[in-house]
Amino acid sequence: VKDRGGHVVLTGTNYDEAYAHALTLVESERLTFVHPFDNLDVIAGQGTIGMELLRQHPDPIDAIFIPIGGGGLISGVGSYIKYLYPETKIIGVEHEEAPSMHEAMRQNARITLNNVGGFADGVAVKQIGENTFDIAKHVVDDILLVSTDETCAAIKDMFEDTRTILEPAGAISIAGIKKYVAEKNIKEQHLIALTSGANMNFDRLRYVSERAELSEYRESLIAVTIPEKPGSFRRFCETISNRPITEFNYRYANTQQARIFAGVKLSNGREEKQALLQELANAGYATLDLSDNEVAKDHLRYMVGGHAPQAKNEVLYRFRFPERPGALLHFLTNLGTDWNISLFHYRNHGSDFGRVLVGIQIPQGERNNFCDFLNQLGYTWVEETNNPAYKLFLV
Repeated sequence: VKDRGGHVVLTGTNYDEAYAHALTLVESERLTFVHPFDNLDVIAGQGTIGMELLRQHPDPIDAIFIPIGGGGLISGVGSYIKYLYPETKIIGVEHEEAPSMHEAMRQNARITLNNVGGFADGVAVKQIGENTFDIAKHVVDDILLVSTDETCAAIKDMFEDTRTILEPAGAISIAGIKKYVAEKNIKEQHLIALTSGANMNFDRLRYVSERAELSEYRESLIAVTIPEKPGSFRRFCETISNRPITEFNYRYANTQQARIFAGVKLSNGREEKQALLQELANAGYATLDLSDNEVAKDHLRYMVGGHAPQAKNEVLYRFRFPERPGALLHFLTNLGTDWNISLFHYRNHGSDFGRVLVGIQIPQGERNNFCDFLNQLGYTWVEETNNPAYKLFLV
């Protein structure tokens, strides 16, 4: 916009705040306001996407999935498609934290949401337009709500298929298709999703990557209680079998039990997750599935730790080893069972090397033996016992 000579005013943290400020400028400076979605000409312009779609896909279409913010896109495309092919379903998709059209349809009124989530900010609108609501009532067949995790999985699907990255608002239509197909067991139909944006902030990519795995049942987060004694970590990893461990967090708490926060990579979705939980139960482990626990996913996975004054004679080391399937089990096997692990943090970051932070209780008289053991271990290591961050937060 600036390159074309326009003046850009950035105000507010969401659409509604920017909209309110724009109206004040219209009044104070006697400007002409062009509504982003609740304008018949804008709606007609967005409807030309329907024209392009039919030109590119002349065969019959069973359903078109369209993201909804204020409703302009679905009103325009829906009007054009329904006029020519009334049997084609027009299905809107909204983020579950911004369901303005869904609620308007349900209550048959343009309600104003109290709050909207900011993850899919491109469709985070508290109230749909008057024109868009009037049109949508006649052309929209259904509206689906999708979660953040489902949206993240859709972003990943698009990247893996085309090597392009969508913003959350642009990906919710794909999430809607996947949900529709799964819930209705759809087969052999022509379904189309309109992907409406790629304004992705770089700092969101890590969050998207982590949450996508959980939605697709490609990763399971679990809390497991194991005996607090040498060798327990290794036996737990052996129970997991050949499944890659993506995350492993633990801090010494008492002499009887150790509670670990672990992520396990899955290859066969929901069925494998249930099989994993059953295998752990059969092995005698008390296990809690945290895959759908928002507190665990957003906070606790980063908070495992704290002061442990009862972890006597603890030393802290960083290790690095080649990242491959079974690498963590191999590391624990080589670490042996002569000394007790009192702190453990590992996260598979997708790099070529695994990085582990380990606290180990080494009696004073065994320090030399332990140093000899480290030199024979074959892994790159750095001692961090005197690290000020460790002393401040973990000792």
